Amino acid sequence: MAEEKVRYSDEELAEFKTIIEDMLTKAKAEYNTLRRVVMHNGTNDIEDTSPSFKTVEDDGANQLSKEEASQLAQRQYKFIQNLESALVRIENKSYGICRVTGKLIPKERLRLVPHATLTVEAKEMLSRNGKN
Repeated sequence: MAEEKVRYSDEELAEFKTIIEDMLTKAKAEYNTLRRVVMHNGTNDIEDTSPSFKTVEDDGANQLSKEEASQLAQRQYKFIQNLESALVRIENKSYGICRVTGKLIPKERLRLVPHATLTVEAKEMLSRNGKN
């Protein structure tokens, strides 16, 4: 009987590290754009026409309010922290291990949610029990 895998190999961890670093670069750029919107002092500079700002406007709104930008920036900051924590877990080789069950989180889930710390089953179990 084959032994159940308890952690991802160094090669697999390197693949996840590349995915996370790429996401982190994009997340930080978006966070900085949102911060500029929040800090915008009413001058007419390139912030209003930058491509990344335009993508935030795709919902049809002419301008992203400072309050909305602030909320998005807070969410983005938390996302950045989660990605950075995932990099720490890669370094100590505990990445991809469910913090509830101790089982490996499937690669497919980690590719979609690289900062995940729970298997889908553990997440559902915690939701049913009213915990997070």
